[in-house]
Amino acid sequence: MTELLSNYLGGRWQAGSGAGATLSDPVLGDALVRVDATGLDLAAGFAFAREQGGAALRAMTYRERAAMLAAIVKILQTNRDAYYEIATANSGTVHNDSAVDIDGGIFTLGTYAKLGDALGERRYLIDGDAARLGKDPLFQSQHVLVPTRGVALLINAFNFPSWGLWEKAAPALLAGVPVIVKPATATAWLTQRMVRDVVDAGVLPPGALSVVCGSAAGLLDQLQPFDVVSFTGSAQTAALIRSHAAVTQRSVRVNIEADSVNSALLLPGEAAGSEAFDLLAKEAAREMTVKSGQKCTAIRRIFVPEALYGAAADAIGARLARVTVGNPRHEAVRMGALVSRAQLASVREGLGYLQAQAEVLHDGATHALVDADPAVACCVGPTLLGARDAHAADRVHDTEVFGPVATLVPYRDNADALALVRRGQGSLVASLYGSDADALAKAAVELADSHGRVHVISPDVAQLHTGHGNVMPQSLHGGPGRAGGGEELGGLRALNFYHRRSAVQASTSVLAQL
Repeated sequence: MTELLSNYLGGRWQAGSGAGATLSDPVLGDALVRVDATGLDLAAGFAFAREQGGAALRAMTYRERAAMLAAIVKILQTNRDAYYEIATANSGTVHNDSAVDIDGGIFTLGTYAKLGDALGERRYLIDGDAARLGKDPLFQSQHVLVPTRGVALLINAFNFPSWGLWEKAAPALLAGVPVIVKPATATAWLTQRMVRDVVDAGVLPPGALSVVCGSAAGLLDQLQPFDVVSFTGSAQTAALIRSHAAVTQRSVRVNIEADSVNSALLLPGEAAGSEAFDLLAKEAAREMTVKSGQKCTAIRRIFVPEALYGAAADAIGARLARVTVGNPRHEAVRMGALVSRAQLASVREGLGYLQAQAEVLHDGATHALVDADPAVACCVGPTLLGARDAHAADRVHDTEVFGPVATLVPYRDNADALALVRRGQGSLVASLYGSDADALAKAAVELADSHGRVHVISPDVAQLHTGHGNVMPQSLHGGPGRAGGGEELGGLRALNFYHRRSAVQASTSVLAQL
């Protein structure tokens, strides 16, 4: 029987008492490990994290906690090879796609280590300037940010078992808040292994970092008023979290990242074959295929002027045709698998749903799998659809197929383009392509209210931009509306979620001591 991975809760490793769920290789079909959380004393585990982990973290300064993050970086770097092996086996990703997750998580940790070090020997933050409360300046109000005296429950998605952990845990730990992470079951192995390595190294106080693998049943029931929960996943699950008594009755703070039908827009005035046109085609193909399209920030809708619809279809299709799909262990393969049979079925179902209102411009079924059995492997080729009637194709604007799928959409003019992008009802990111700086700036501001991030790509930054779908810790990650309304990262802004703001009203001499 496969190994049963232990959970780390209450300051000790604990095995679940049930049979557990089996994690499988999405290419070979082999059973890998099992995860289970049955029988864990969740109440005691959460209490230990709050009381022991929280107290120890709050006793440290930001600089000390930053040094702790830097120590975690070194541990993870030491074990990178093992993480890549797990990612290949459990997520079916090629080396470059594994790097997005593994090295991206490590980079994010390192960034917050540097940011925290700059905060110095403080245990709380001053928020703005003191404000006079009357004619005499002797009595004033000063806002402060102090770490919440609770636990951060992080419920993560299957597509980023490393980055999804550390992009949330880094600011939480830096803020002085203990973390309990619940990774998605299908790819929990990498998260569990990283937590194990960090715990075994002893660089964190007991209770600062815990991991629960398997079912999430009962986790939300443990949340108390000063706890916070950060969730990445489906809008359906997000709705259940928002309706839970912990949120509705105990006012637990919640951050949600849910579905997002992200856009790429080529501005008017560009010609087929121009630099901006080619940048759009390149980025669209790349975003469709990185991690087999299993990215919350991936491009789902590609908007081009009506006159360029055919040229864009050809340019993007030509790039997709060169993508080799199959076993990530084969050196010729550039795109691996979806994470599971369930995900494969979901993508196929979603494709059929969209095709009722769209034509196939590049058929993923034309990609023969390399070193992989189609009857076993969870592989699917990249598919580009086209919706000639952009306004009638409501499914294209409302549905995210979480795989290597995107739809090309023609627009009439600039106003039409912006209106169609907004049909996504709020997204994590939109990318703009063009060569007119003034037009790009105006479009960016126009779309800013409905997107967490607007990524502008012009020829002058062709070799410099970080990518439509790459989430950089210095920039905000999240989005309004359909995308969940949450905010993560954004440099030190991420710490706000894990702090409580309070106004201290006192004499100027008292406030000076703050």
